[in-house]
Amino acid sequence: MRILKFFLFIAAITCTMLFFACSSQPSAEKQLREKERRKTAIFDIASARIVNPLMWNPLMITARLDQGLHQAMMEPLFILNYQTNAIEPWLGLEMISNTAMDIWTLKLRPGIEWSDGHPFTVDDIIFTTDLLVRNAPMFRYSAQLAKYVKRMRKIDSLNMVFELKAPNPRFQLDHWIIRMWGSCSVVPKHIFKDKDPLTFSFYDPQKGWPVFTGPYVLKNATQTEFNFIRNNNWWGAKTGFKPLPRPEYLKFVWYGPEETRTAAMAASNLDAIMDISLGAFLALKRRNPNIIAWYDHSPYATLDPCPRSLEFNCAVEPWNDKDMRWAVNWAIDRAIVISIAYEGTSVPSTCMFPLYPPLMHYMEMSKKFAANNDAPLDAYNPGMTRSIFESKGYHLNKNGYYEKDGKELGFTITTMESEIEHQRTAQIIVEQLQAAGIDATTRVEATGTWMDNYYYGNFEARIGWESCASANEPWATMDMFNERWVVPLGKRGNLNCYRWSNVEYSRLVDSIGVLPLGDPRIDSLYAQAMKIWYHELPVVPIAQAKKLIPFCTTYWKGWPTADNPYIQPFTWWQSTQVILHKLEPVE
Repeated sequence: MRILKFFLFIAAITCTMLFFACSSQPSAEKQLREKERRKTAIFDIASARIVNPLMWNPLMITARLDQGLHQAMMEPLFILNYQTNAIEPWLGLEMISNTAMDIWTLKLRPGIEWSDGHPFTVDDIIFTTDLLVRNAPMFRYSAQLAKYVKRMRKIDSLNMVFELKAPNPRFQLDHWIIRMWGSCSVVPKHIFKDKDPLTFSFYDPQKGWPVFTGPYVLKNATQTEFNFIRNNNWWGAKTGFKPLPRPEYLKFVWYGPEETRTAAMAASNLDAIMDISLGAFLALKRRNPNIIAWYDHSPYATLDPCPRSLEFNCAVEPWNDKDMRWAVNWAIDRAIVISIAYEGTSVPSTCMFPLYPPLMHYMEMSKKFAANNDAPLDAYNPGMTRSIFESKGYHLNKNGYYEKDGKELGFTITTMESEIEHQRTAQIIVEQLQAAGIDATTRVEATGTWMDNYYYGNFEARIGWESCASANEPWATMDMFNERWVVPLGKRGNLNCYRWSNVEYSRLVDSIGVLPLGDPRIDSLYAQAMKIWYHELPVVPIAQAKKLIPFCTTYWKGWPTADNPYIQPFTWWQSTQVILHKLEPVE
């Protein structure tokens, strides 16, 4: 009996210990997760899941860069700071031209290393540029570089010279500065020199690939999640350029639709969202008081540099007729688009430029051209729509659609699957065009399909942002419409995939291109070119682009806002490098 009692006592003690051990295990696991979370900054991937997560060759046009590659690993030479309009040096120290602006000399910062410890020198830049020029237009940025680069010359490991085929005052701005989204990608010569750049994925964990100069290296990757770990041997910290960024880990995650992303941030499982609607943002703030945005009041959003347009394929009938494009323009009520699609967080657009201070002078100049037959571009004028269609031989049929030679007038507006803003805009415009007698429809396409259809000219119209390049001067966006970029339907284009062509407009833009920024002669050339552009109206401006970017301050502070405007807040851009160095843990 005593033995039995003894064993019962032991069993009771054992069960008690097991109970407390089991009950404390979730708590211990939770504490461990919380500890790791406080070391990790989490960003969303909004555009789409990554079809090929093992592709890390940034030269490939099909390669994705916004999964953390160019935010955490791939450092730029220079950054254009929208808040100060200053060019900030990063890997590069300076880049200056001769008086003729056909020779540019680049000086690198000393001590830069690739993440494998190999020195980063001008040899890497010369190798990469030569690779791009020789394979244009197969690679990202290659067509533009091939147009200008004649030869390159190494002075020493930190200094080199670009000799251009013609003067180009914007050579640094257009290729080696993060002016918008990213900049020319530099790859390590010591790895790429023996590889076929058209097939090389640059992924091999056993070899430590991919290799870049940034403060983070890749840990693992799937189609929906990318994890990076801080490189504590980063060159920038060793040379005193910048201290190591505070987050030890970065995570870039594709959560899917807006409701899934906001749910993750409501639970403080996401620190930055690319863009959400106003309604979703207000609901998110009610669920999590630690949510902030660019402004702490309406409209909360910041202005994106890529105005939204209805982009026509100007190589297909009847949209190769400027009058037909103008007719569609007047059938659109932009005030309704702004009220519903943007929930009042944006304003209508009547130009190809964002409403940024350095560009306001040019937009004021071209206001007088933003009209046709004295009817303003942004006027909702269905009477003008009807007048143009009737003058072209169309008549309303029994279905309520305009018809000519037995064929109803209609077209499809395509949008990208991840862009809810575009889809909402297209839906509203389709309703308005239907009311105007146009059998318009809209179709959502996968990201890759949507972009390929644009490049190859396999579309009638789309809601897009491709007239997007200028932030501090007008030439870059104007050149997007240059006829030299036009290729036949079915051949892959690069820029001006609307395939609009105007000889005189292109001549004027080329004349601006050889003048220094701010040259007084630009004004006259600009006015002449924009008069042609508005007369032809190759794309229909719809709205200035807003980006309502929520940041969660539960774990990290130091996010860019209107009260702390140290850099533009676009976390899918390469300039995210600046943000990473500003983040501080919330204690």
